[in-house]
Amino acid sequence: MRIWLAIAAFNGALAVALGAVAQHALHADAQTMALFDLASRYHMYHALALGLAALAMQAGASGWARCSAWAFLIGIVLFCGSLYLFAFTGRPWLFHVTPFGGGAFIAGWVLLALAALRIKAS
Repeated sequence: MRIWLAIAAFNGALAVALGAVAQHALHADAQTMALFDLASRYHMYHALALGLAALAMQAGASGWARCSAWAFLIGIVLFCGSLYLFAFTGRPWLFHVTPFGGGAFIAGWVLLALAALRIKAS
């Protein structure tokens, strides 16, 4: 649980840092900047979701919550990573990777819901 909470916090910091880099150093057209902003927002949302999954692990739903955390992390790498890389490189083939990250995000939320249903009420 501690490792996943640390990964969540690191991803939150990374989302902020990349957002700052984009605003100050990335000179791109409006559409590319909008894609980078989307990646940065989804990165932050899912950094927070990783934190929720870590808390669910502590609350007694570790199997489902761990799978959820992995799905969120994979989603961050594939979805956000492909959009970040596109913004910096302009390589359109990266858009073929993005939907797999979106699918991982959806799976992560479903798995987190299943984890929540496994938490024992106190």
